[in-house]
Amino acid sequence: MEKAISLEMPPVAAVEETVDRNALRRSAIAFTVLLAALLLGLLGDGLLRQVPWGLNVPLWVGAVVGTVFALLKLQRIPTEGDGRWLWLAALFFAAGIAWRSSPTLIGLCLLATAVALALAAHYTVRGRSRRAGLLDYVAVNLLSTFHAAFGTLPLVFSEVKWGKLPRNQLTRVALPLLRGLLIAVPLLILFGTLFMAADAVFQGLVTDLLDIDLSKLISHLILIGFFTWISVGFLRYVVIERYLAANRAEPSTVTSPVQLGPIEVGVVLGLLNLLFIAFVLVQFRYFFGGAALIEASVTLSYAEYARRGFFELVTVAALVLPLLLAMHWIARADTATERRLFRGLAALLIALLFVIMLSAIQRMRLYQAEFGLTELRFYTSVFMGWLAVLFIWFVATVLRGQRNRFIFGALVTGFLTIGLLLSINPDALIVRTNVARALSPTVERSFDGRYLGSLSDDAIPTLLELWPDLTPAQQCDVVLALDDRSFPARTEADAPSDWRSWNWSRARAASLLQQEAFGTSCR
Repeated sequence: MEKAISLEMPPVAAVEETVDRNALRRSAIAFTVLLAALLLGLLGDGLLRQVPWGLNVPLWVGAVVGTVFALLKLQRIPTEGDGRWLWLAALFFAAGIAWRSSPTLIGLCLLATAVALALAAHYTVRGRSRRAGLLDYVAVNLLSTFHAAFGTLPLVFSEVKWGKLPRNQLTRVALPLLRGLLIAVPLLILFGTLFMAADAVFQGLVTDLLDIDLSKLISHLILIGFFTWISVGFLRYVVIERYLAANRAEPSTVTSPVQLGPIEVGVVLGLLNLLFIAFVLVQFRYFFGGAALIEASVTLSYAEYARRGFFELVTVAALVLPLLLAMHWIARADTATERRLFRGLAALLIALLFVIMLSAIQRMRLYQAEFGLTELRFYTSVFMGWLAVLFIWFVATVLRGQRNRFIFGALVTGFLTIGLLLSINPDALIVRTNVARALSPTVERSFDGRYLGSLSDDAIPTLLELWPDLTPAQQCDVVLALDDRSFPARTEADAPSDWRSWNWSRARAASLLQQEAFGTSCR
């Protein structure tokens, strides 16, 4: 006879014991997170208070990443998500801050580092970043930011059971030490004050020993508190919150609360296509007329045709992508006819948009030939190139029914674009382009040496390499711009000596400028 299956509920005491055991384990993890975050706070104050940022940023980010994986291993928390590669991306972009000195590149690296850390925090323990949607990515970044800002409160006041911490080797040392300090510090202040009042020599010794700049002390405490606070929230999200999420169902990809039928979709995309067709027909003749047609027109100039038109067209291209994603999200696709309608109208709109983007590129090419290359013109052109890649990826994924792959590809291509910018050194490219344009034997072009001299330290090696090719007047323009800058340092002795601010481009520029004694006749 088969063994009877028991339907009895487990004893209440056993359930309570299990719950209590889980609470104690969570408390121990939370306490460990708190101690690790305190160390990161101290390290953050020691490293990141030094500006301009350089080597200190990748060192601190590396400490955060190492702490995360040490805690996961220490607490035996499995990493079943696919976000582990994002930690490497965060380290790479943090290292970019110690590589290049261009403010634009540093800003992009900081943004990429923050995004990579936010996504890694969510998708390392569990989750699939490759199948997430756009709104999922937005929600994850907001959620990670929220936990970093406010996650300290539940950990300190709820999750750490201060009276029931397990007596392991760590707590046996840390808790008595903390209690001893809390008792000893007030007593030291009390008796020390009395002794100082009783003896002038002792007062002098203590005063010399405690010769502390109060404002500096307060700044240290503020930075330690800030970095500890965000570290607690960030580590708690990775180690505790995501670990608990492994025991509950993850919400599915966000779906649209409303839907548009084929008539609405046809009206919206159809009218947009008509507008784009009208603009393309007007612009098409300029593709063949080029500069001659513009110069012959009494209503157009280079500035009006190229500068203003280029940035407006970039804005159009940037707005079309989220519009198509939103339309695809809310468009009803129950039948093959509805799906074909959206795909056809969206594909036509993208094709027209590529023609418009070619028009924008043509405008920028003419404008650059006349006025030279700047950071704004370069980075906007790169942004348009990235948008072109995204539109191709949109066609390959969204229009083929694989929308859940789009945002991951967009993230990867965005990271690759920033990595490519780090490798090609945009400021050096701007110098080469403008110098070559000014030295053109066929057409006399203007040369803005003050602008080239105002670029970041990334441009200095290339500028010195091309220095002999410049005329004395052009050299003086560059020198005057360099004299107006605080960086690069004119000599290595003037450069920041603190190793935390070390940056490869700044160090190289300072070294080269010390070796090259140029432009003395301009001063």
